[in-house]
Amino acid sequence: MLTQPWKWLAPVAVAVLAGCATVPNDAGFGDVLRDVAARTGQHVEWDCGTGPDVAVSQRVRSMLKGGIGADEAVQVALLNNRNLQATYESLGVAQAQLVQAGLLRNPVFDADVKFLEGGGGTIVELAVVQDFLDVLFIPVRQKVAKASLEAEKLRVTGAVLDLAGEVRRAFYDHAAAEQTLELRRTVTAATEASYDLARRLRDAGNITALDLANEQALHESAKLELARAESAVLETRERLNVLMGLWGQDTEWTLRPRLADPPADELSTDDVERRAVESSLELATARQRVEAAGRTLGLNRSLALLPELQAGAAAEKEPEGDWGIGPAVSLPIPLFDQGQAKNAAAAAELRRARRQYVAAAVEVRSAARLARDRLIAARDRAAYVKQVLLPLRQEITRQSQLQYNAMLIGAFQLLQAKQAEVEAGVAYVDALRDYWIAKSDFQQVQSGRTRGLGQSRAATTDSTAPGSQRNGGH
Repeated sequence: MLTQPWKWLAPVAVAVLAGCATVPNDAGFGDVLRDVAARTGQHVEWDCGTGPDVAVSQRVRSMLKGGIGADEAVQVALLNNRNLQATYESLGVAQAQLVQAGLLRNPVFDADVKFLEGGGGTIVELAVVQDFLDVLFIPVRQKVAKASLEAEKLRVTGAVLDLAGEVRRAFYDHAAAEQTLELRRTVTAATEASYDLARRLRDAGNITALDLANEQALHESAKLELARAESAVLETRERLNVLMGLWGQDTEWTLRPRLADPPADELSTDDVERRAVESSLELATARQRVEAAGRTLGLNRSLALLPELQAGAAAEKEPEGDWGIGPAVSLPIPLFDQGQAKNAAAAAELRRARRQYVAAAVEVRSAARLARDRLIAARDRAAYVKQVLLPLRQEITRQSQLQYNAMLIGAFQLLQAKQAEVEAGVAYVDALRDYWIAKSDFQQVQSGRTRGLGQSRAATTDSTAPGSQRNGGH
């Protein structure tokens, strides 16, 4: 008979050590980095407080020194937005859960001491047991956790694309606000000149009080629009600061380009549904959820009747000092809980995941069509303002100048013609803003992201576009 029971427990200790694992530091971020680069051409970094992270901060400040464009604004945000950095931490959580799924459960150690009556000595009982079934189902649990990690990587990639799209929309809003402010200043200067002329003519008795009041009203309205434009510049700038994660002296950046005209070669809008479905992160995430739900259901069915089976070694010391050692087995008796509820819940989760996948596919296809239609409508509207409205207003100003030189009209009419021409310029800036936002949204759909696009400006509600309808659309 053995006198050292620990020799029996040694194999159990070896099994425990074999189940130890560490959590990788990368947590799948490399896959996110490569996916973002392939979809957007932009670079992302996970700020962990290391030396390379300091270099990233220096790169951000370097990009802000010169004027920034839409691409630079997006890159700064992807490197510097703290909410995005916080999102990356969810990868660490999912990676830790994957490691946890591959670990053995801790063995259970039991000890009993019994004192015999009459001073007959003591009985010591020791036992170490390990869940035997736990070892068999580690691969299944790992597959479930792996699917969850893959879904989390897709979710994080989607968060990056969401931020990139939001920054582009905020950039175009701000660029349009600055250009509109310039035009509003021109209008205000024109109405001020007209009002000054009206006051002089009124003092000379050449116009009525009504004419003077009309000129003053036009000037005051222009001043009000100028104040609104100034407020819009401040608001859109601060929105962009928040998205780029800037504060202090870093907020003193300037814009490099003005809003450009639509390019001659437009993006292809053919077969947009298929391309959107193939690249959709929402659908890829939904597929991972379906896979995880299916594996969870299989695991629950396997463990329904026998969720635990503990095996190990037990030792007992007799009052005489002898040890009795042998195997130990522990298993539950499935009289009341046979796993029906867990199986039903897992089956419902699987059905829900499948239906959510189909619903997501419908939404992706709709978002692709809507983004295409908005892009086409925004381009048509910008072309209409540029090719029809602006030339018409410029011609009216030219003809008014000729008639003014011939003393056929007064200065008021000439100033009003110039003011109307500037207002047409404001309409063109608005059309350009809507076009570039629509193009950004379309590119985002083709890159695999549709979330948040419903907040974009509708491209079918501008009365300057030919054939536009307030209640219509594509």
